[in-house]
Amino acid sequence: MNIKAIIVEDQPMSAEILKKFCVRSGIVNVLHHFPDAVLAAEFLQQNVVDLVFLDVEMPGPSGFDLLDQINMQPQVIMTTAHTNHAFTAFEYNVCDYLKKPYTYQRFLDAVGKVITITANAKEKKKGEEDIFIKCNGQVIRLKTSEILYMESMGDYVRFVTKDKKYITHNSMKKLLSQIDPDIFCQVHRSYIVNMCKLNDFRDNNASIEGHLIPVSKANKAKVKKHIKVLQ
Repeated sequence: MNIKAIIVEDQPMSAEILKKFCVRSGIVNVLHHFPDAVLAAEFLQQNVVDLVFLDVEMPGPSGFDLLDQINMQPQVIMTTAHTNHAFTAFEYNVCDYLKKPYTYQRFLDAVGKVITITANAKEKKKGEEDIFIKCNGQVIRLKTSEILYMESMGDYVRFVTKDKKYITHNSMKKLLSQIDPDIFCQVHRSYIVNMCKLNDFRDNNASIEGHLIPVSKANKAKVKKHIKVLQ
């Protein structure tokens, strides 16, 4: 994972230490260092970053003033020599608050929070994606998170959710080209399952919220790979 970051810090020594920590981590790529909030705001209006290391007290606008100005909201780790801004910082929903001087391990802990939050946000977004299917002359929108599994029925595919079943004219081959392979896995020539709904996998069967789905020998390795990723 490569985290694109900027540093907003008026103290050169503090900025240099932070840069060294970022390089040492092998994860955080510092695009720019800005000595004040004005220059940082101009950059953020034109560029997208994953993370901002933000000092609170600087000449001119403060770190909080910068957060008020920008429309997009990257993850923010605040850095300051004082603790009296901590409550305000978390009102802005910052990821973490580093009190100077901080250790490399403390820096890594903060970056770890950014990684976790970012990964969770991506998974949530995937689960909220929509799939549109034609069923009984209507176009129906299903959220990815609602689908338990799909079953091939010749020239048709049955979509099974917790509460309903939908049959649509489609093929497994076409369907596989349209769905997210990080979420859905073909476990059998007739079945595609939502791996986020997997409850159990044993004896050539997958349990999907009470539904027992056969897993072919040819697809066992694929299922195990998905399980490893999800862990």
